Amino acid sequence: MTPQEFIAKWKDNKLNERAGAQLHFIHLCRLLDVPEPLDPDSYCFERGKQTGQNGKETWWADVWKKGCFAWENKAPGVDLDKALEQVTRYADRLDNPPLLVVCDREMIRIKTRFNGHPSQTHHIPIEEIGRPENLQKLRNLFSEDGVETFRPKATTLDVTQAVARDIGGIATALIKRGHPKPTVSHFLIRIVFCLFAEDCGLLPAGLFARIIANSQGDPARFGGFLKELFRAMKKGGTFGADGIKWFNGGLFNDNAPPLPLLPAEIAALGQAAAENWNAIEPSIFGTLFENGLENRAERGAHYTDPKTIGKIIQPVVIAPLRAEWQALKDKVEAPLLAARAELDAAQKEAKKREKAILKAAQADTAGAKVEMEALRKRLGKAEKALNAARKSALQAIQAMLKRLNGFRVLDPACGSGNFLYLALRDLKNLEHEVGREAENWNCGFTRQTQTETSPANVMGIEIEPYAAELARVTVWIGEIQWLRENGYPVRENPVLQNLEHIENRDALMNEDGGEAEWPVADVIVGNPPFLGDKKMIGELGEDYVSRLRKLYKGRVPGGADLVTYWFEKARAQIAGGKLQRAGLVATNSIRGGASRKVLERICESGRIFEAWSDEEWVNDGAAVRVSLIGFSAKSQNPSSSLDGKNAETINSNLTSNNKKFSDLTKAKRLSINLGIAFIGTQKNGSFDIPGYIARKWINLPNPNSKSNRDVLRPWANGLDITRRQSDTWIIDFGVNMSFSDATLYEKPFSHIKELVEKFRSTNRREAYKTKWWIHAEARPGMRKAITGIKRYIATPRISKHRLFVWLVDCILPDCQIVVIARSDSSVFGILHSRFHELWSLRMGTSLEDRPRYTPATTFETFPFPEGVLTDPDPDARFPEIAAAAKNLNQLRENWLNPEIWVDWVQTPEEAAAGFPKRPVAKPGFEADVKKLTLTNLYNKPPAWLINTHQILDKAVAAAYGWKDYGPEWTDEDILSRLLALNLERAKNQAATPSTTEGEPDEDADPQDHEAPSAEPAPKRTKKAKPKTPD
Repeated sequence: MTPQEFIAKWKDNKLNERAGAQLHFIHLCRLLDVPEPLDPDSYCFERGKQTGQNGKETWWADVWKKGCFAWENKAPGVDLDKALEQVTRYADRLDNPPLLVVCDREMIRIKTRFNGHPSQTHHIPIEEIGRPENLQKLRNLFSEDGVETFRPKATTLDVTQAVARDIGGIATALIKRGHPKPTVSHFLIRIVFCLFAEDCGLLPAGLFARIIANSQGDPARFGGFLKELFRAMKKGGTFGADGIKWFNGGLFNDNAPPLPLLPAEIAALGQAAAENWNAIEPSIFGTLFENGLENRAERGAHYTDPKTIGKIIQPVVIAPLRAEWQALKDKVEAPLLAARAELDAAQKEAKKREKAILKAAQADTAGAKVEMEALRKRLGKAEKALNAARKSALQAIQAMLKRLNGFRVLDPACGSGNFLYLALRDLKNLEHEVGREAENWNCGFTRQTQTETSPANVMGIEIEPYAAELARVTVWIGEIQWLRENGYPVRENPVLQNLEHIENRDALMNEDGGEAEWPVADVIVGNPPFLGDKKMIGELGEDYVSRLRKLYKGRVPGGADLVTYWFEKARAQIAGGKLQRAGLVATNSIRGGASRKVLERICESGRIFEAWSDEEWVNDGAAVRVSLIGFSAKSQNPSSSLDGKNAETINSNLTSNNKKFSDLTKAKRLSINLGIAFIGTQKNGSFDIPGYIARKWINLPNPNSKSNRDVLRPWANGLDITRRQSDTWIIDFGVNMSFSDATLYEKPFSHIKELVEKFRSTNRREAYKTKWWIHAEARPGMRKAITGIKRYIATPRISKHRLFVWLVDCILPDCQIVVIARSDSSVFGILHSRFHELWSLRMGTSLEDRPRYTPATTFETFPFPEGVLTDPDPDARFPEIAAAAKNLNQLRENWLNPEIWVDWVQTPEEAAAGFPKRPVAKPGFEADVKKLTLTNLYNKPPAWLINTHQILDKAVAAAYGWKDYGPEWTDEDILSRLLALNLERAKNQAATPSTTEGEPDEDADPQDHEAPSAEPAPKRTKKAKPKTPD
């Protein structure tokens, strides 16, 4: 068939829909020279055809080709938008083809539906069907390779990042010009919604382009147009010649004037308006929009993958509801199928016997009547049973839909609303799934044009006004997208539901100091703010933190991170029977320290049923490591899952105590280990100076005739271990030198008087203010422990790899170092063995993706081989360990400081003072030496390092008596043995003191140890992120 013949046949054709549908498609196949539909399993007419209770035939699509398209034919004049909604609603039953086609013979409309890409629509009017490009486009519908030509190049991520970048640039400019952030946010959120509404057909097409063109670059004129548009959207009305729907929802309720934009910003907005706003991804747009407001562009377009958030949403929200639906199905589906099968059998039997009975009636009328009556009774009974089963099935469907309608999800720290949007999306997907399965039952149920689930299903609390408003818009946009993508009409009059249940307030404490109440919900999900306990006062203010800690005293321990308050409130809701489940995100440090005590309370009153112990996350534009934790009452959720694997139970440190996991939360501190591990000094002020200055100062004269070597020492922090020695020194007046004595060291004292005194004067701790020349935490216990030994063991508190090194006794360690006050190579070797590393990783906490070494939980619980800590000469008792440790240390030193690249230098002043030599790169080798760090060495360990560690491990295993040890031993094999040793020794010891001698308790109230801040406490922010140490 030629194009001319096709057009002549079908232009102005008057055949009705049923009569013309298949013939039109057959002629199209002949025009394109492609096969006609013949295979019911892959390419057919009337896919999904069935007969309803009323005898009416229905099907899902007029034509269907697997993996290619679903096609709906209509008679001329029928609304193709309605036709597209119809075929979209059944797309999931048609294996979600990437293309949906609707046709009224005058127009063929092709809509793309590629996952992760914006949808595009192609129009081919019948008059233009003969164009070569249109014929090829239609032929492409019929093959998978051809279908790929319809895939848009841009992804939804590309579009979302582009529009967020455009709007973020305008936000930054407005804030720089002095407009308050909430005002800027409110103004731009309105524009964002308008741009989305235009592209999804809720506002007239091209509206913003016309506004910008008519403004002619005049900011006042542009602002006037926006003001009139916002007014029309508030109650519905007209804007110029265009009718405007009634939007409501609160977004346009106020009469706030539009902010003045510069001509260049109006042009930028025009560029943003040209993007496909209908394709933005709500779950990440809000985060990117916040980044723009906070001027985080330098961090890049970071956001949390919706799939990661799904690890909370699915087990906490969706899986239990799906289980409820499955239970209802199990109850009604089998009786329904059995009743239908019985009726089919009765009808077949009646049809089969009817002629024989009539023939038999001529000879035996009475017998025939009896048999006919029996058949009628069977048919009647079968029909009655089927009707009853259908009624029960319909009631089950209605009950499930009612359940979904009334289900409430609360995010009490909702931010820009990504959790709320994803929860609502998945609830709507479940409702869609229920409807699809219910229609298969043929029980009189038909899916309604309006869904039961809506924005009313999700509730939020958010302290930042602009974020709360953004959350509402995220939910609105997400629902509208879902409705359109699944073939449902968007609600009207008004378009937007009021979302006052996304509240702008503090989730923890009322203004009067009382505990904040949370609205009643079925489940809680969310990502509360990540703010470590040491940062709370600086970020939230001392008064707020003091009142918060007092309010939750006895429930949340001092020293716990801010996020734990949300965990405790959710736990209390569950324990009080007001909540079914909760799923919250915390930094992975919640597995240890004071924060873990909140999880212990959860395990006491309820249970953790779902946990991902260590996942990547994005917080305020930066990558962090988090734990995702779902918990409930003990009676709920009988099965448990840890890191995607079944677990018998999940402990408070997010391990399982089934056969594969040891419950290390049972480990005890061992008295024999006390007084050995210490956190280094905390200076709190600019006491540090470059080495070249310190060396000049050593022999400067003083009025007391003493050398400055008394108060000048080499200094080391964590980076000196993980990278290279920084040649930094410290001014150190010890633990109790008097003011008058300190002044006699003239140059060092004048230096800190200028830099430290004023800084310390604002500190809230009296001792820090009055003794400002002394380090804030001078660590007398640590100093006493390392007195008399020429070297001690040091490890970074926070580092990617658990590294141990030797430091000579004159080096003063910083608080980012944990000091092990031992000089024995055997102790060094055991600490650097696989056994201690595993223990420290499991027993410690972490900062982002770097493990934290905590003396009380890692060192003081670790069961050393018997005699190591008590023998006066452990190196003689364990020579194999000592030899292996010495070899490891020497080989590493050779690698770090090769003779051909490095010189060891020492000034006469250093030599006289007894300070050690320093490694300095030879000229021309500076860049090479800079790369020689322990971090780089352990990032890609060479064969010699692996072999050296294996020899060390073998020697340590022998000291434990584990003669059969090999590298193939699993981590859990080792940990279970170490735990058994710990518990055995704990039985035989006296009660362990609550703190290490000379050191503060790591779990104590952080007010006792918090570093002072010279800055005034800022207003509380939603998700303040602690500064990340290197």
